[in-house]
This record gives sequence, C-alpha cells and structure tokens, in this order.
Amino acid sequence: MLELRPNCECCDRDLPPESREAMICTYECTFCSTCVRDRLAGVCPNCGGELVRRPVRPADRLAKHPASTRRVTNPGGCGR
Repeated sequence: MLELRPNCECCDRDLPPESREAMICTYECTFCSTCVRDRLAGVCPNCGGELVRRPVRPADRLAKHPASTRRVTNPGGCGR
C-alpha cells in the first residue's frame, strides 16, 4: 500500500492524495512535478531511480487507507 506522502521532499509543496502533480520512485520518495522537471531531470536524487506520476487513491478508499501525514524534506537541497 502506497504511503501517499503529503509533500515534495525538495520544495515542501503540499501534495494531497488527489494531486496529479505528485511523482514517486520505487521507494516512494515523493516530489512535485515542477521539481522533477526543473531540478531533477526525472531521476530520484536519493536512489537514482525513475520518477513517475503517483497514482490517485479514490476518495472512498482514503477513509479505510488514509494518506500519510509524515512530511519528509531534504534540508540540504535536492539538486543532482
């Protein structure tokens, strides 16, 4: 089950569960599409994996399987 982390690790932008701007790698590192495009060139700075659009969990399923509230940020920056 995906965590659906609530923010971009790079710029700390909010990424709610319904956001189509959230991008993840296979480890669920989470970034906004702007940072992925402009700073990361589609590659996760943590693992080197591909970043793809995070799927949206249907609203009726969020009640049973809520999104994470744990914010993850990289205070040292996220540029490659």
